[in-house]
Amino acid sequence: MDLNTVVEIRDARDPSPWRPGDAWLGGGTYLFSEPQPRLRRLVDLSRTDWEPVRRHPDGSLEIAATCTIARLSRFAKGLSVQAAPLFEQCCRAFLASFKIWNMATVGGNLCNALPAGPMISLTAALDGECLLVAQDGVRRRVRVADFVTGAGRKDLAEGELLRSVTLPSRALDRRTAFRQASLYGLGRSGVLVIGALDALDGSLAVTVTASTVRPIRLWFPLPPTAGALRAAIDAAVADDEWFDDIHGLPEWRRHMTYRYAEEIRKEVLR
Repeated sequence: MDLNTVVEIRDARDPSPWRPGDAWLGGGTYLFSEPQPRLRRLVDLSRTDWEPVRRHPDGSLEIAATCTIARLSRFAKGLSVQAAPLFEQCCRAFLASFKIWNMATVGGNLCNALPAGPMISLTAALDGECLLVAQDGVRRRVRVADFVTGAGRKDLAEGELLRSVTLPSRALDRRTAFRQASLYGLGRSGVLVIGALDALDGSLAVTVTASTVRPIRLWFPLPPTAGALRAAIDAAVADDEWFDDIHGLPEWRRHMTYRYAEEIRKEVLR
C-alpha cells in the first residue's frame, strides 16, 4: 500500500517535536496494509538497534518493541524455561506468511490492540509489563492486561512509545496449556485461552483473548472446580465484551471459551 499522504520519514534517533499526523513505524505490516489518510510523517524505529530479546540477571525477559515474530520464535527455541513452548504456540497463532513473520513486531502487535493479537495473548498470560516512554522522556510501566483496554484501544498517550515488554522470571517458570480456535483452517483466532500453573504456590492463571475485546486474566490461589471457573469467567466478562465480527459470533466465542478453559483446568491438574 502506498501511503500517499505521508510526506516525510524521520529517523527515530534524531530528536524532533511530535506533531499531528505522526506515527511510529516498526515493521510496517499494519501501516502499509491499508490507507492511513491522517498520517503525514512516519518516525522510523528500525535503526534504533534495540537488542531484540534480553535475559536479565534476575531471570526476567525483556522483549524490545521492535523484536520481530521470527526473531522471538528463534530465541524461544533455545530458552530453557517451563513456559518456552508457549512462545512458539503464540507465534504460530499468527498463521502468517514468512514475510509477515520477518517484519511484524511484538510492539506493533500490542499497539494494534486487536483481540486476536497473539503477542497480547503471550505477554498477558506471562504477567508482561509494558515500558512506555513519553515525548518528554517520562517513563511509566503498565501491565499488558491493562494496556489493551478494548478492540483497537490501548493505554497509550499521543506520541508515547512502547519501548519493551518484560516478562518476570517466575512467570517463565510456570507450566502452561494453550488452546486456540478459528472458524476455518488458516483463519484469524476467534478464541485463545492460556493457562499457567505456578509450581511454587500452586496458583493458576487463566488468560482469555481473541474471544473478548480485551485480555481477561483470571487468577486462582488454587486450581478451581469446573463450576468456579465458569462462574469466574461469567463475572469477569460483561455481555458486551464478547467480541463480535466476521471471525465468530459472541455466542460461539463464549461457548468455546468455557470449553477450552475447562480443558486447560483438567490438563494442568494431571
